[in-house]
Amino acid sequence: MKNQIVASIAALPFVITSTFTHAQVSQAGALVDSFHFDSADDPATRVEVSQEKSSTPNSSDLVNQKSSPVVITPSTSGCKIVMAIVDDPEAPLNVRRSPEVKEGNIVGQLNNNAFVSVTDEQSGWLQISNPVTGWVAKNRTRSTCSKVDKTITFSPESDKAIVRGEIIGTGSHNYRVRMVQGQILSIKNLGDAFPAIISPDGKLMAVEDNESEWTGTMPVGGVYTLQLDSNLRGYEYEFSVLIKENENF
Repeated sequence: MKNQIVASIAALPFVITSTFTHAQVSQAGALVDSFHFDSADDPATRVEVSQEKSSTPNSSDLVNQKSSPVVITPSTSGCKIVMAIVDDPEAPLNVRRSPEVKEGNIVGQLNNNAFVSVTDEQSGWLQISNPVTGWVAKNRTRSTCSKVDKTITFSPESDKAIVRGEIIGTGSHNYRVRMVQGQILSIKNLGDAFPAIISPDGKLMAVEDNESEWTGTMPVGGVYTLQLDSNLRGYEYEFSVLIKENENF
């Protein structure tokens, strides 16, 4: 009997120790589970992680940003308009006797996509002479400047530009690019018309035509002109301009 009591007492610390250790592990596990639960369901934590991830662009994003060409477009306001195209969301477009909305002032109507010859502009109205004489609301038409003279400015990250625009009616759109003697200029047609290329001394280097691509070495330094002309109803245009250094020059 004595030996049994001694054996029971000797075994008691092990039981207590084992029980305490299991309780500690269970409590620690509960704390860990509680921590993960709180972290995963905290909106502030999720937003912060998401913002940090999105604010760090990868290498491919940086390459794409640096290689993107600038886009050059012509002005469409503050200039002379010679022709416009009817573009009315509530067609047909009313042609009025005077530049104002009032009863009995309508002298005709025009369907969308009709070309109108413009003779004057006044406070948001266009005076037209063909196909009906009168006034139409400018914001219900589409028009462009008949004369454009713009310099192509490249970004620091790219030596390529995309020129994109439209001539409605007759007109001339000129784009200037400054070149150094010996540099290589490449023009690639991406639209309906190819520009004429004129050197700083007025010599025609390439004729405006339906060419797809032109490349040449600049004989002299200075400002070269890329010219598009329209003698009738106009056209849309788009072309790329690329400048390369000539290692052999």
